[in-house]
Amino acid sequence: MPRPAPVRVVGPLSWIVWPTLIALAVTIVLGTPIKLFRLSPPEPVIPLVLAFAWPLIRPSVLAPLALFAAGLFLDLFWGGPTGLWPLALLAVYGLTLFARNFIVGQERRVLFAWYVGGVLLAYLIVYVAVAVQAQNAPSVIALVFGILPTILLFPAANWMIETFDDGDMRFR
Repeated sequence: MPRPAPVRVVGPLSWIVWPTLIALAVTIVLGTPIKLFRLSPPEPVIPLVLAFAWPLIRPSVLAPLALFAAGLFLDLFWGGPTGLWPLALLAVYGLTLFARNFIVGQERRVLFAWYVGGVLLAYLIVYVAVAVQAQNAPSVIALVFGILPTILLFPAANWMIETFDDGDMRFR
């Protein structure tokens, strides 16, 4: 009689709660007003990594709630209009969830292209919303300096997908 294979159960605490808290903590650390060689640290939108990875790992009811809370935190932390970053994060989550069947199982270059598309979508939403509210277009150079560090976080999204994707075989 064959022995059953052990099942590694990964609960929401390990793939939703802890990554959210870590992302917010890193956001606070990078948002501190320190300068090194007259340069401020980059301020990537770290929860975008989560908004991209979570629908590919496993669609969940808790993930959009955590993204909404993280987005509200970003709005309060950066002093932006309330609801702006939750909208952008949930748009990326929704796009990735919609395209999940096309993305899952693809090679890393395809994942990177989808990640870049999600980051560009989030920043486009934020750019348009800020431009409409302020009735003036924000600086495109500042926008690019926000996009690039966020795109460079793709290895973190890829690591999350590879680590937690096969975490619980009951959902396969």
